[in-house]
Amino acid sequence: MRVNLPKNLLAEKLVLLERVIPSRSSNPLLTYLGLAAEGGALLLFGSNGEVDLEVRLPADVEGEGRYLVPSQPFFQLVRSLPGETVELALEGDLSLSSGRFRTRLALAPTEGYPELLFPDLEGGEGAFTQRAEFLAEELGRALSQVRYAASNEEYRAIFRGVQLEFSERGFRAVASDGYRLALFDLKRPQPFTKKAVVPAKSVDELVRVLRSAEGEVVLALAPGTLGLAMPQEEGTLRMAVRLMEGEFPDYERVIPKDFPLRASLEVEPFREALKRVSVLADKQNHRVDLFLEEGRALLSAEGDYGKGQEEVSVVLEGAPMSLAYNARYLLEALAPLSGQAELLFSGPTSPTLVRPLGEGGYQAVVVPLRV
Repeated sequence: MRVNLPKNLLAEKLVLLERVIPSRSSNPLLTYLGLAAEGGALLLFGSNGEVDLEVRLPADVEGEGRYLVPSQPFFQLVRSLPGETVELALEGDLSLSSGRFRTRLALAPTEGYPELLFPDLEGGEGAFTQRAEFLAEELGRALSQVRYAASNEEYRAIFRGVQLEFSERGFRAVASDGYRLALFDLKRPQPFTKKAVVPAKSVDELVRVLRSAEGEVVLALAPGTLGLAMPQEEGTLRMAVRLMEGEFPDYERVIPKDFPLRASLEVEPFREALKRVSVLADKQNHRVDLFLEEGRALLSAEGDYGKGQEEVSVVLEGAPMSLAYNARYLLEALAPLSGQAELLFSGPTSPTLVRPLGEGGYQAVVVPLRV
């Protein structure tokens, strides 16, 4: 098999595979990059056992075959090639040429490499029987704006993932670590009803590839697997990620419904004030106190280095209230927001709801510190 293609195009797409293919693995074959020819295109593919990725590139291809190339030297070489085009010749080994540079790399046998299954953009028969279409930008936003709330602790089990919910009411992404919760709703009715929990690290990879897409993409479900298929400016990208077993417990019961106090505010000045004050907060619990009364929010914190406070203008509806928060949790809840937002307080020690003022699919729940 012989392949000719632009060096910049190959290098750009290899970046997508570099984070997926491990440099070390209990299965040494997973450290290899896959190359194959299909329908006049070059396929690049790889897996780490949890995330599978395939990129299809337009190329001048002669012959066919399926080969495994040592990924780390290949990645490094392609980045530094001197020519504008790359020529690959694969048979007993890989011959790589660009400009005046020539090299040969040993190939690994393909026997034992896992079979990678991906959904198609056009549909058709296969394992991925449930399909939904999204705009790449809106799907990426839904996933990225809740990802922060997923737990990093092993003992949290299912909460180390992001739950995706498909129903006729729409699509929801939700994450929680038991101390805060974030969800994003898309008013896009789905053709099936299903809940699927994606590991948070796999969500990071989904968000990363969605940033390189425009227009519509396909999400599809197979037993134990979530698939993504999306067109790119040059070629097609397909991804499959393993799902976690189970689903979230009933998290909706922690979302408050009654609010004796509501605060409307400009996000940026409030967030910046919170950042400044939190510098003085106790390093153990990051506590920042919030006192709300008569059109103002007073933020204060005290720790080993001193005490700080700042006042921010807000519009209040309801009785004055004093609360305390882990500043990091409140800052992360505010991070996806811009412009105006509202904080809805259900009580000094009961959950607070954070959301944009007006229309918006994002909501976050933060539990105040008990003081």
